[in-house]
Amino acid sequence: MGVVATTNEEALARRFWIKFRNESVFAIYTPFIICLASGKLQLETFRHYIAQDVHFLRAFAQAYALADECADDDEEKSAICKLRKCVMEEIKMHDSFVREWGVDPANESTPSSATLKYTDFLLATASGKVEGLKAPGKIATPFEKTKIAAYTLGAMTPFMRLYAFLGKELWALLDPNESSHLYKKWIENYSSEAFEALTLQTEELLDKLSVSLTGEELEVIENLYHQAMKLEIEFFSAQPIVQQTIVPFSRVHNPAEYQLIIFSDFDWTCTVVDSSAILAEIAILSAPKADQIGAENLPVRKSSTDLRNTWGVLSKQYTEEYEQCIENIMPTEKVEEFDYEGLCKALEQLLDFEKRANARVVESGVLKGLNVEDIKRAGERLILQDGCTRFFQKIVKNEGINGNVHILSYCWCGDLIRSAFSSGDLDVLSVHANEFTYEDSISTGEIVQKMESPLDKLQAFKNILKNHNGEKKHLSIYIGGSVGDLLCLLEADVGLVVGSSSSLRRVGRQFGVSFVPLFSGLVKKQREFEGNSSNWKGLSGILYTVSSWAEVHAFILGS
Repeated sequence: MGVVATTNEEALARRFWIKFRNESVFAIYTPFIICLASGKLQLETFRHYIAQDVHFLRAFAQAYALADECADDDEEKSAICKLRKCVMEEIKMHDSFVREWGVDPANESTPSSATLKYTDFLLATASGKVEGLKAPGKIATPFEKTKIAAYTLGAMTPFMRLYAFLGKELWALLDPNESSHLYKKWIENYSSEAFEALTLQTEELLDKLSVSLTGEELEVIENLYHQAMKLEIEFFSAQPIVQQTIVPFSRVHNPAEYQLIIFSDFDWTCTVVDSSAILAEIAILSAPKADQIGAENLPVRKSSTDLRNTWGVLSKQYTEEYEQCIENIMPTEKVEEFDYEGLCKALEQLLDFEKRANARVVESGVLKGLNVEDIKRAGERLILQDGCTRFFQKIVKNEGINGNVHILSYCWCGDLIRSAFSSGDLDVLSVHANEFTYEDSISTGEIVQKMESPLDKLQAFKNILKNHNGEKKHLSIYIGGSVGDLLCLLEADVGLVVGSSSSLRRVGRQFGVSFVPLFSGLVKKQREFEGNSSNWKGLSGILYTVSSWAEVHAFILGS
């Protein structure tokens, strides 16, 4: 393997953090962090956490000492020594710092299993006990020792970066003038410039120690970094919480009493491309094949060139008319309060627009002659948003959740959606979409129109909830990202907006809808939490925004 150098533009620690940053949300959305951010975390829980954190700091000091023994370069040894001194000073500060919360450092606590998992992993790594790596002995070369020092920093760096990240996220929610927040000093410590500087020093040391390593050795560090990140998240998840919390949503309410019903849009919410473009591309690519076969029972089709030109015209016309339609439904002035009825009336205008657009597609013949097997194969290869499939798999495999999943979509072909999820063993998902008509597995070009407007989606949403009515109450979550999802998002107990559709937000805000980042919204909810489902009510005019499916997963299911 050739030597891989680390440049400032491609710093190793920075690359790792970017790659695994999405997983940090599983720490943010733990009951411990949400309660701590709200200032409502019970003091006894925080005392337990602080006592466990002392074990972390001691393990860090010991790991730095072992890394110091392995480092060969004087400058590297000096940097490790400085970082170890910082940890020792933090331990001393910790001893006085924690007395504010009634923790007596003289009373030695027993490390929890989650604490031991990380500290044992860290110290084993610092001792050279990495899977597939021989522990260094007297015959170890300086290069082998330096490699172990790099591995050790790889297992320490995510701890520092995650704490710095959490500190800044929590500090952003604090009122600078607020003095009543019980844990303000803790948040202030980890959001400080001093802690960020310490984190950067740790990352820079990892970069320097790794500069002469091979690609294979850098992969080892990446795996150690990722494992350390997961163990730290597990540590936060394992903090014992006795109070009722707002997260994870699926565990807040008794599944014996409540049924969790999850709805999701498909295009751009689950996918990275629009399904209509996929179907058009299948038609265009398969056209020459169909022409060559020339079988009498196949419908007459346009050439691929004609189909591509036709689709280009249809797409341009749809985009232009859609933008004009959105402009037409906007009120002349922004309303002062949430106006659900006004929004419903405005969105009624989208029904005629979508019907006309779909009729043009049918009349064009673009969708005529598609083989259902080609559609299914395309669906199986369809790339979904990162984390989407994993989330739905966790839902359907967890019997304790008592949950159901429904996909509501404008997609012309439900077969495409079903095949997209079948590759993830998600055949059990209920798909509510339009459908192609077929003759001998070949599409006729007609569409069975079941869902063409926001009002159609809303009616399907209400019908599903009505059919689920039984002895149990239900809690509904809708996940969407376009104007067509607005009414369902608002009707659900919790509406989660995925993505950054400008038209969705523009229309919503004009009718008094508030878009709140999920994390800050949950912290506010935790402050107000009364321990029952009345905290979540549809038609409040509040929608929660998320940047990834990892956030959806962390909020609903936890880590």
